[in-house]
Amino acid sequence: MFLIILRYFILKLVKSADLWFMKTYIFEIRLFHKKSILRKIEIFGSASLYKFAGVIVGAYNFDFDHAFGFFSEISGNRYFDSERKYELFADMKDEGIEPTGAESVEKTKISDVWKNVGDKMLFLFDYGDNWLFTVELIGFWEKNNKIKYPKIVKKVGRAPETI
Repeated sequence: MFLIILRYFILKLVKSADLWFMKTYIFEIRLFHKKSILRKIEIFGSASLYKFAGVIVGAYNFDFDHAFGFFSEISGNRYFDSERKYELFADMKDEGIEPTGAESVEKTKISDVWKNVGDKMLFLFDYGDNWLFTVELIGFWEKNNKIKYPKIVKKVGRAPETI
């Protein structure tokens, strides 16, 4: 009986390891239609998708003032048919926004969406201008107490101008 209880607690600890050890996730975010422009971001797996979206948008020098979503369908025109999708609209039900079938970006953690290196999602920012980005998990790291997170690790290419 003792071993069963011990196993249970060990499994609980392993599942919450990114909280205990503050594991960071390293992402490569590329403009969908101009893949040579990229940003590499390191962020805690315990951060919400809402926070992550703000970091992505800021890394490209955009104002964080439009709706957005994360979609498992990576093709540029079929993302609304995604099996997994997370949208700001899901968090706006109290404001009369009709449900889209998406899950919350405020309640969903990065670690709930990206599990393995190579996992990708499409990030759509501004449903009018349709800024599309591929967001790929490229690695994990351990928290460094001397670094403030989230952190933009690398910038390649000039960010496009928004209108």
